Amino acid sequence: MGRTVLLSGRPGVGKTTLIKKLIAALPGQSGGFYTQEIRQKGRRVGFEIVTLEGQRATLAHVGAPGLSRVGKYGVYVENVDTIAVPAIYRAVAEADYVVIDEIGKLELFSDAFRAAVLHAVSSPRIVLGTVMRQAHPWVDRLKDMSGVSIIMVTMANRERLLEAILRRLAS
Repeated sequence: MGRTVLLSGRPGVGKTTLIKKLIAALPGQSGGFYTQEIRQKGRRVGFEIVTLEGQRATLAHVGAPGLSRVGKYGVYVENVDTIAVPAIYRAVAEADYVVIDEIGKLELFSDAFRAAVLHAVSSPRIVLGTVMRQAHPWVDRLKDMSGVSIIMVTMANRERLLEAILRRLAS
């Protein structure tokens, strides 16, 4: 297994939940960020970046203006550049594990994000992340890089993956 482990699978299958469980179970320090839904009155209206240091910023929202859009969501690329990207670089410099949740359509509007991901993957750190499963030229090249392992998360295997990944990282 490579030094980069990327979880992929359908939306809502539990990739971020698994990343959070890995962070809690791993020895040493983790840095980076994860994303979570923003909900209002039971409906998803956006996504938020949350660094492992506790910083938060809106990643995308239905009410967001601007040209960078994915479906009904406007993307706050400046928040990717000022919150997620520095969190990746800090994790490479200071932590044992670099968490990048997620590498997807929203984040890929940022050239600085792409550079930070490549910096992390080429570093000596273990990178734990989630990645979109759909074909995308840049993501496909990332998935094919030496040292990158892709693990498909499904409803059937998600409960077993925590221990399996921990064993593989320990070896």
